[in-house]
Amino acid sequence: MNDQAAGTPASPPPSPWERERRARARVAAAREPLSRERIVDAAFTVLDRQGLDRLSMRQVAAELGAAVSALYAHVSSKDDLLELMYTRLFGGFAKPEPDPERWQEQVRDYARAWRHRLLSHRDMARISMAHVPFTAELLPHVEALLAVFRSAGLPDRIAAEAGDIISTYVDGFVLEEGMWQDRAALHGAGGPSPARPDWREMAGEMQNYFATLPAEDFPHLRALSGMMVTDSSDERFDIGLEIILRGLASYLPAPPV
Repeated sequence: MNDQAAGTPASPPPSPWERERRARARVAAAREPLSRERIVDAAFTVLDRQGLDRLSMRQVAAELGAAVSALYAHVSSKDDLLELMYTRLFGGFAKPEPDPERWQEQVRDYARAWRHRLLSHRDMARISMAHVPFTAELLPHVEALLAVFRSAGLPDRIAAEAGDIISTYVDGFVLEEGMWQDRAALHGAGGPSPARPDWREMAGEMQNYFATLPAEDFPHLRALSGMMVTDSSDERFDIGLEIILRGLASYLPAPPV
């Protein structure tokens, strides 16, 4: 059944002048010299529009109006491109100066800012989880976070793991957020998806479901039904982060009596 038969007007083909405008734009883009910066910019454009699964060197080249082979003079592979995109996210990202009196606040600010950066582009959490941040550009950020933990007085063994725990939490949380956004967008577009339109609606349904469970079998789920699933991602993120920080703080040596 075509779109018109389904009651939806078919999209008209591009007009001749629109095709000419697009062709001129591609020619102009092709005339501008390629650089790593332009390639990364184009990759972010493709990523935001199509997602990581459909990001390819060919798609990036098409976005730039260039031949795929021309990209390899600046980027050695798709993995190299993903690493450059990941590194780009840290541009201008402030590194905390260790302050033992404010270490928990510093980690909160760092984690919130990192979540915000990951959310600025589609599927960046997936890219983040696949790349170890031990490049020359990113090592100073790792060093700064470890300095915050050690200056606070955390034992070295705990400090060594704390950075990975925080980054894994942020990546995982944003990954879940991105999955819900993609499913909601697919649902809204009429695509085949078992998802609900958004997290708030799904949260309400889950709360209502927990509240109707048999009390004799699920007393705790019933009692906590209104609190287990909140409709605010910011609130959920902050509570989870607070649980981690309080756990880390429990390893601090007891103050002298």
